[in-house]
Amino acid sequence: MASVVLVVISLGALRYQYYAVAQGQLARAQIAATHTAHLLLEDWKSTGGATDYNPSRLGLGFSAPQSLPAGFTTPEGLGNTLNEAAYTLEQNGTTLTVALKYKNVSQDTGAETTLRQLAVVARFAQAGEHDANSRLTGLPPITLVTYVRLDATNG
Repeated sequence: MASVVLVVISLGALRYQYYAVAQGQLARAQIAATHTAHLLLEDWKSTGGATDYNPSRLGLGFSAPQSLPAGFTTPEGLGNTLNEAAYTLEQNGTTLTVALKYKNVSQDTGAETTLRQLAVVARFAQAGEHDANSRLTGLPPITLVTYVRLDATNG
């Protein structure tokens, strides 16, 4: 009887350990994606929200601009997708797809300034897309938003 109880407890502990490791991997991937989105947002903001911004020029491994993948949806109200393109980045066998969005939200013609909303939407592979890390498939996208003021010099 004691052996049966010991086996049941051991199996429960192993299952818990497996679950903890899996959740830790998900958390690390989401943190890396959030850091990547934050880096892009701050770098794009430093250009004044330029409409010719291109993450592939950073030298960090982003792909050249590609057409948006089928089914790549973003929350409402984020505006236009920059260059109607997406960028991919491979991190530890995981593909991260990023879209940059912008929208002018307010304009003061007297002061010749415009408030532009900048957004970065980063997501992992979705169902039907190939990715080495299937645990990340279907996770919700990471969306970060900030604002930049454009003046008469457009920067």
